[in-house]
Amino acid sequence: MMKPVINAQLFDFINQMANASATIIKSYFRTHLTVDDKPDTSPVTLADKAVEQKLREMIEKNYPHDGIYGEEFGTKNENAEFTWVIDPIDGTKSFITGKPLFGTLIALIHQGKPILGLLDQPILKERWIGGQHLPTTLNGHPIHVRACTDIKKAALYATTPAMFLGADFEAFGRVRDTVKMTIYGGDCYAYALLATGFVDLVIESSLKPYDYCALAPIVENAGGIMTDWQGQPLTIHSDGRVIAAGDAHTHQQALNLLQQ
Repeated sequence: MMKPVINAQLFDFINQMANASATIIKSYFRTHLTVDDKPDTSPVTLADKAVEQKLREMIEKNYPHDGIYGEEFGTKNENAEFTWVIDPIDGTKSFITGKPLFGTLIALIHQGKPILGLLDQPILKERWIGGQHLPTTLNGHPIHVRACTDIKKAALYATTPAMFLGADFEAFGRVRDTVKMTIYGGDCYAYALLATGFVDLVIESSLKPYDYCALAPIVENAGGIMTDWQGQPLTIHSDGRVIAAGDAHTHQQALNLLQQ
């Protein structure tokens, strides 16, 4: 079967979803929201729920046979050939503390593999889109990762050291102790910075599919590499340990350290 190609209709639709999410998020940003704790103790707000509900409604109307996998409201049509994966606000802790380093993540998955991804930062008015056979763009302009052949010169991002549990903490530490600098924070925004050529590595653990599925097409179609810690392509079934790199040399060096 021919690989699916992102057409103009899909491209327009994912932008329409991002426009809808941006309108909702801007209405809630830096307001006094009630913050609830989910069973895993992560925070959730009315904004998270309102965005995902709106996006689900749009998908159900325009692509009723597609599956949906959302952070707040779970899965629908799990066995569908195409599935939309939604993280309404990736970086909720940043959002609730008034810091504009969060994003709405929307991915289209074909048979488990991400083929289209969008990251929208509505406060800074920045939107990254990457898809199969399409160059990654920032606000419509093509972007590219930067070269970094020596991991000792690399800038590394991770959201928090607390995400690395057990042996993962030691493995990450070997990379952290080798790179030139390590910066914490950023959530999905760190991957966008990598795709735009300002960061060399992002290494994280304990992620869910809605945390990484939209980011893989953005990184890869900007010339980067995004895999699991074994160097395998990411799918909706990956174990949540990811490594994104702008340069194949740095990617391999980081993998070697993680696998020691």
